[in-house]
Parts: sequence; structure tokens; C-alpha cells
Amino acid sequence: MSLIPLPAQPADVPWPTEAWPQGDLPADLDRLRFEALLAQAFDTDDMGETHALAIVQGGRLVFERYGPRHGPDHTYPSWSKAKSITQALVGILVGQGRLDIHALADVPEWRAPGDPRGAITLDQLLRMSSGLKFVEDYVPEHPSDVIEMLQRSGRPDMAHFAASMPLEHAPGSFWSYASGTTNIVSRIVARAVGATGEDFHAFMRRALFDPLGMKSPIPKFDGAGTFIGSSYCFATARDFARFGLLYLRDGVWQGRRLLPDGWVDYARTPTFQQPGEENRYGAHWWLDVGGPGSFSANGYDGQYTVLVPDLDLILVRHGATPLAKKDVLKTWVGQAVGCFR
Repeated sequence: MSLIPLPAQPADVPWPTEAWPQGDLPADLDRLRFEALLAQAFDTDDMGETHALAIVQGGRLVFERYGPRHGPDHTYPSWSKAKSITQALVGILVGQGRLDIHALADVPEWRAPGDPRGAITLDQLLRMSSGLKFVEDYVPEHPSDVIEMLQRSGRPDMAHFAASMPLEHAPGSFWSYASGTTNIVSRIVARAVGATGEDFHAFMRRALFDPLGMKSPIPKFDGAGTFIGSSYCFATARDFARFGLLYLRDGVWQGRRLLPDGWVDYARTPTFQQPGEENRYGAHWWLDVGGPGSFSANGYDGQYTVLVPDLDLILVRHGATPLAKKDVLKTWVGQAVGCFR
């Protein structure tokens, strides 16, 4: 499968390290359709509440709107958008030669002789294909490993909670989205760096946030000091767009390569999934939400950072969308992107 080429930053557009350069909506935008979609998002409850919408095209912020009691300085929950931030941290260490995605995952719980989990690679974790048992269900009355991990017995050490799960499938043979997987990956990153808690936060700032000018991110840590990379990194909509621009620009920022060559293509290369899966997945990034060739960081309750290479476009949406309305929001995102085609 060939990937749509990633666009370069226009030579006449400054990088948004300090502030986003401003631009106008394109002249050929389907404005009537766009206005109708804005009304649906902000003036109805069709998809719950929309708190923030920021659109970047050609490296410029061309549209921004916020709901009541929200604004550009408000920090929004990432939920599972944090998984893509975790993937970036892995990439930084791969570029430094400190991690190898094809090596066996550094997980102490799997080291006993004969433990079949010891065959799991970091690549299989990033592609949600480890084979580990994990129930990803957000309905409170349903059995749910993710709720148990984030809110109950798993809170003292979420990576240990997830790594203690048994295998259900041979590694690499079955795709199953699992937040526990990302917290295992997050601890692998922490072990490679040799840092937890505030020291790991300093690494995140130094290696990723500061070079992009992301001043707002607030990552959260579990009781063991491991970044909860599955779910918790608050930031402004503009900073989530900065993170998106790093990936839309192939991991390069102001001429400096922050992510290794090929890392973004790795993120957006489809993973094997069972027939009938609703959404395609790459390596800790979702695929096609904004149309063919797009890739996105998606989070619970309707958090989105959608990258559309053929339009050089980023759409960031934050809000509170009930699970029952998630398909309406997904359709809305595709229609909003479609206004720019």
C-alpha cells in the first residue's frame, strides 16, 4: 500500500513554535455546508457538547471556535490521544538507538522461563497485537479492565496491572485495542530513559514539548511514577495542533528531525485486523477518520486530532460526546474535512 506523501511546511509560513501564524479559510471552501456543520456542533446536542474546534491548513491557523466557558487557554483532556504522544516518545528513543521496536519488549513480568508473553515485541504492543487479554469497555456496569486499571485497583501501577494479564492469542496474530498495552509501552520508555514522575515529565518537555513550543501539556502519572500514556495528557487545542503538525511534517520541526526518518509512515501504515473491524489502525494512530489517507489521534468522549496529508490540514476537536453519539461525531468529522476538498 502506498501512503499519501506528507507535505512540507510552506517556505513563507513561520513555524508555530511561539505563536500560530494566522490564515484565512480557503476561497473554495463549501461555506454553506461548513456553517451548517458548525451550527450542528455548537448549537445542537446531536453529538453532545463541542468545547473547541481548531483547523490548521498550510501551517496556518485558519479557523478557531470555542464553546461557552472554554477558550484558547483552556486545557482539554487527551484521553486516548495520549497514546499517540506515547508513540512519539518511543520514536524519539528509537532515533537515539535506545529502543528497537522489533526487539522483545522489556517487561519484567514476562521474564520467567517458558512464559509465552516473553515473545511479545514492542512493535506488537504499538500495533495492539500483543495477544494479551484486556477488556476495553467504558460502560460502568460492564466488566472492564480499562476502568479497573484507570480508576480502581490498577491505579498504583497500571503497567504492572496490564502486564499481569494472560495471553489470549499468539503474539502478532490478533488485533485488540487495549489501553493497558500503552501503559506497558509507557513503562518501557521510562525504563529506557531511567526516569519516572517529575524526572520523566522533564524528559517529555525537553525531548518533545519544548521544541514544538507546547507550553500547556499536563501529563498525569500513576502511583509508580509511570506516565499514564493511555489516557492522561491535558493541553490546549493549539498545542494539540502543534503535536499534529509535527506528524504532518514527517517528524521534522524547524529543520530539525525530532522523530526518526520513516517513523510517521510507520505510525500510519495499517496493522492487520480481523475482518469487520469498524476502524483501521496503524501504530498507536487511527486511520481514515478524515477520509482515505488521513490519520488521527482519537480519544474517549470525542477528542480528535485529525491529519489530512493531501489537504495539508489538521482538525482538532474537543468536547463531551456520549458513546451513543460517537458515530454522529465521526461522520461529522469526515464531513467537516470534506468541506475543504
